[in-house]
Amino acid sequence: MSKKEPNKPSKQKKEKKGDVAAPDAGAVKAAKPKGPSEPSRMRVRYSKEVIPALMKHFKYGNIMAVPKLEKIVVNMGLGEAVANAKIMDVAVDELGRITGQRAVVTRAKKSIANFKLRQHMPIGAAVTLRGDRMYEFLDRLVSVVLPRVRDFRGVSVRSFDGRGNYTMGLRDQLIFPEISYEKVDKIRGMNVTIVTTARSDDEARELLKQLGMPFRQ
Repeated sequence: MSKKEPNKPSKQKKEKKGDVAAPDAGAVKAAKPKGPSEPSRMRVRYSKEVIPALMKHFKYGNIMAVPKLEKIVVNMGLGEAVANAKIMDVAVDELGRITGQRAVVTRAKKSIANFKLRQHMPIGAAVTLRGDRMYEFLDRLVSVVLPRVRDFRGVSVRSFDGRGNYTMGLRDQLIFPEISYEKVDKIRGMNVTIVTTARSDDEARELLKQLGMPFRQ
């Protein structure tokens, strides 16, 4: 009499409760690593167009002699903050939205009795931009902000300081699209100072002109 063969285990393994089926290998896509952030449009323009143009115009023998932007300082004076300190918070917020960088409070260096001003009292707000933020701000300034100025005919060519730096005054903050008209309590002007490595005003003027600064004819 033949012995019964033991039951062979099933080839299909029973799934336990709670097990999750392994995904198809072909359906899983590897996540692409994030590359470095792309440089701003104006920074690319400076490298590819402005540097060759300046080297040809001034006949520089070395690319290191070509002037470049060093920093941009946006400053907002707030004399009325002496009587109302809350104005400072609003101005710091507006300047931060305009530049994309947190503003710092500027304080009085000395006391002036006639203006009821004491030393270290907050009197303004400022932002210093460098790198990509500097180029992005200048790009927005020349292509979006200045054309929004009413009856705009260009910026003055006489606002250089003799050392290759340029300063312009803006009458109000509403020309920046980041500022909402409904949320503005008071019109505030500001100064924008563009600091370059140029050795003369002529070099700085040509640098800014190549970058798109709309100088008055």
